[in-house]
Amino acid sequence: MYRKIVRYLEEWKDSEHRKPLILQGARQVGKTYAILEFGRTHYDNVAYFNFETNPKLSETFAENISPDYLLPILSRIAGQTIVRERTLLVLDEIQLCERALTSLKYFCEEAPAYHVIAAGSLLGVAVNRSQFSFPVGKVDIKTLYPMDMEEFLLAMGETELAGRIRECFAADTPLPAALHDAAMALYRKYLVVGGMPECVKQFAETGDYTLVRHTQDTILTSYLNDMSKYNQLNEIKKTRLTYDNITVQLSKKNTRFQYKLIKKGGRAAEFENAIEWLTLSGIVSQVYRVEQVKKPLENYRDIDAFKIYVSDSGLLCAKKELMPDDILYMAEELDDFKGGMVENYVHIQLTINEYTTYYWESPRGAEIDFVIQREGQLIPLEVKSADNTKAKSLKVYMETYRPSYAIKLSAKNFGFADGKKTVPLYAAFCI
Repeated sequence: MYRKIVRYLEEWKDSEHRKPLILQGARQVGKTYAILEFGRTHYDNVAYFNFETNPKLSETFAENISPDYLLPILSRIAGQTIVRERTLLVLDEIQLCERALTSLKYFCEEAPAYHVIAAGSLLGVAVNRSQFSFPVGKVDIKTLYPMDMEEFLLAMGETELAGRIRECFAADTPLPAALHDAAMALYRKYLVVGGMPECVKQFAETGDYTLVRHTQDTILTSYLNDMSKYNQLNEIKKTRLTYDNITVQLSKKNTRFQYKLIKKGGRAAEFENAIEWLTLSGIVSQVYRVEQVKKPLENYRDIDAFKIYVSDSGLLCAKKELMPDDILYMAEELDDFKGGMVENYVHIQLTINEYTTYYWESPRGAEIDFVIQREGQLIPLEVKSADNTKAKSLKVYMETYRPSYAIKLSAKNFGFADGKKTVPLYAAFCI
């Protein structure tokens, strides 16, 4: 399956300023597959090492982390010669070996002609919790996320439809009605399947939602296991409680995160470490409120007011134990959850496109779901789960801040009127 990360990897490979690359991201987002596929198609050979499946590797790095020392030994372990510029050297699950992480500094300084990619699922957690000597300034860092809606369309064989969607987004012209309906149906399938590559692959091959749900449940179990394995003992229960509660809070009309909903009398001091762990692991994201919409937005964020979204819409549906048909046909029973679920979906697409998102609230309660900086301008995004797009909050925002335009995401077709760019939900990846 095609992953957009390949474009970045190609640029990294050809860059004169290339450094060892750390590819980070949550478990099961496809880091290893993407790296190995890239190595297979762009190098003569790949020397692959995994610190989780081969714990003894750490002993090699404990002895000496000079490239001159490591390369002959790693070549012997791999059973193939590691050649500068022609071999891709892959160090997987590098968070399990601090010395291997430190060695990247010396590959940068002493052996820059060797192409090295390290991958880590819980690298942020490991570096934060341990006294890691992180090679600051000596590595390139890239985050891989689950597949976005466009990658899902490509995996489903809808290459032409994906191209038409991009054309209509750029021109603000509606898709033909039949294509619009087909794209909306695919969007609802994406909500159920999500963007975890294994789930997308299974669904593309079988169309079996039961098989996909089994895989999603397995991924969720691995997340819970990580919370025990890579966490401080006194934080395990709090982290699990917090993760379980995020999906509950997305069902509330006001999706702002509230500690008291985790447990009665809950406070920030008790649960902030748990939220930090979940964020560093890549399985949730925080979106802060901005008190004023001015550049830079970071200066105006309220650290005490935020929302939390999970990293994958399919895992969200699995965690809520939602029936696929209820999502595919948007059952009325889900009315309380639809808003939070669709917000979560849009946030995923924006995150994959590397936006830092915020939300805005007026003193009288008008709320804009997302504010982003797009092409140098601060743009508000209003998200609706259906085609009822009357948005009083957006009107208040536009009268207050006079943005050059606003984006309204809903089930409606493409268009532009009154300073508002209408974007159907399936096209969020175009933003």
